[in-house]
Amino acid sequence: MECPKCGYENQPNREDCFRCRVIFAKIRKKPAPQGAVSLEEGAEDLASSESSKARFRRIVIGQKAVSPWMGLVLLVMGIWGGKLVLAGIAGNAAGESWLHLVNLPFHEAGHVFFRPFGSFLASLGGTLGQLFVPLLCMTVLLLKTRDPFGGAVCLWWFGENFLDIAPYINDARAGRLPLVGGNFGNSSPYGFHDWEYLLTETGMLRYDHTLAKVAHGCGALLMVLAIVWGVFLLAGSKAAKKLGEGP
Repeated sequence: MECPKCGYENQPNREDCFRCRVIFAKIRKKPAPQGAVSLEEGAEDLASSESSKARFRRIVIGQKAVSPWMGLVLLVMGIWGGKLVLAGIAGNAAGESWLHLVNLPFHEAGHVFFRPFGSFLASLGGTLGQLFVPLLCMTVLLLKTRDPFGGAVCLWWFGENFLDIAPYINDARAGRLPLVGGNFGNSSPYGFHDWEYLLTETGMLRYDHTLAKVAHGCGALLMVLAIVWGVFLLAGSKAAKKLGEGP
């Protein structure tokens, strides 16, 4: 049976959940004169008193099922992510990959969304837009669909966006990267290159290379954490499944 607290699929004859160790009988409420309270209602009452630490563990590591595709996805994330990271900022591998075409609409949508808040936020909005969407997807997968592995994939995507942004930051002074519309930063009107404008307005233009390295490093770290998270979920779910099938 499925545990009403953490969602783990146990054997029908178990009296407690293998993963979270909750005893099913304790969350079943005895019938009251006005009517019986269901197992799900008892689980809701228990969840309301659940500690924040237990809730965090349930959301972040409570993988319900293991699919053979998960291992393949992790392998792709590892190989592809390694190539993107090792290419470095100058290689701009993330900016030249097909995933850049996925990120670009969210970047442009960010400009549109933040335009009413002034030119500075409108320029920054492109970067915020492409970072926000992976975070939103990760939040939905963790809290709504309870899919930690999907959350790990979105964390990898979030990190990849930092790699995608790093060459753009690095190009603030040089203006050699092609921009939307076929322009280049060094031949476009002031403000067309987001990061040239942002760093100039904040007096940080001379730090463009340093900030690009920070963005690249953050992206690499996030991608590694995402892969470690995915491996942990895959290994932990397989082990729990094998042990949980015992009497």
